Amino acid sequence: MHTQPVIVNIGPHHPSTHGVFRMRLTMDGENILDVEPVIGYLHRGSEKLAEERHYTQVITLTDRMDYVASMTNNQAYVLSCEQLTGITPPDRGMYLRVIAAELQRVVSHLVATGFFLQDLGAFATPLMYAMRERERVLDLFEMLCGARITVSYMRIGGVFQDAPGEFWPALRRILDEFPAFIDELEDLISDNEIVLSRTQGVSVITGADAVNASITGPVLRASGVSWDLRKAAPYDVYDRVSFDVPLGEHGDNYDRYIIRIREIRESLKIVEQCVAQIEPGPVRATMAMLFRPPVGESYVPIEAPKGELGFYLVSDGSIAPYRMHARAPSLINLTLLKQMLVGWKLSDAIVSFGSIDVNMGEVDR
Repeated sequence: MHTQPVIVNIGPHHPSTHGVFRMRLTMDGENILDVEPVIGYLHRGSEKLAEERHYTQVITLTDRMDYVASMTNNQAYVLSCEQLTGITPPDRGMYLRVIAAELQRVVSHLVATGFFLQDLGAFATPLMYAMRERERVLDLFEMLCGARITVSYMRIGGVFQDAPGEFWPALRRILDEFPAFIDELEDLISDNEIVLSRTQGVSVITGADAVNASITGPVLRASGVSWDLRKAAPYDVYDRVSFDVPLGEHGDNYDRYIIRIREIRESLKIVEQCVAQIEPGPVRATMAMLFRPPVGESYVPIEAPKGELGFYLVSDGSIAPYRMHARAPSLINLTLLKQMLVGWKLSDAIVSFGSIDVNMGEVDR
């Protein structure tokens, strides 16, 4: 018996598309025959706007790309600027950057995990647990720079300002209490029968396919490929800390979930080491607000929560970038969406898309 294929649009305004994103699905009953991703609804021209702002002003544009991980957006951009200008930040500034970046990774993975479980039908409870703990980290960001989401904390040559006195006791409490919270979250989720049946073996990405598609971050490591820029090409002070790179075995939805949980634990280990190693001193190199880098180009990739993030900058010797282009992991990680979804059911599509953890702010830019 043959049925007439039906085209179903999911999004752009849909609670499970994680932003303004549209999937155009061709369905045979509940089975997916074809997938066409439709992007561009959140395009704001960030890369072109950068050409009309001086280098420091561009930092605020990076906040608004992956707005769930603005600290690491800042970090990737200022590292590229520092390569362009030859500036080296002081040690304390680099340690504060890594502390902020790893706390941002924790926040990003908590949001990804909470909404992933929401997509699975675990209404409210895991998401609320994740958001409750996220708020504690955002309190730390507010102490550092006065902002919680679009932080603009990092600066070319270091960071905006030193951490205030109340920051360190608050950070200490999080480091002491977070492991127990992650244990609790895993107890709720990792062995849950519904979670296992809906995620294990679903939407598998092999290591070879992930590499061929330039996939990076937790999605790549869930497929068993050991690649983390914090180890492969260390920046700031990552060469001074030790941590493990968690790997998956099957590349399915479950592995993509569990890798993020394990990376939260590793991020906490990195922050612990930074707190132990950081010394008093300046947090920012002395430099003018307006500066003219030499003519040239730069690109420094970093390990952002969603994968490799980097800003390609071209300087013509003026106070503003001649060109800027962002290598956004969310966009690249979408390239295998069709392969992941074809052959599965509509209900699986929502969960599999959530397992990639994309942010449309950096896809459309």
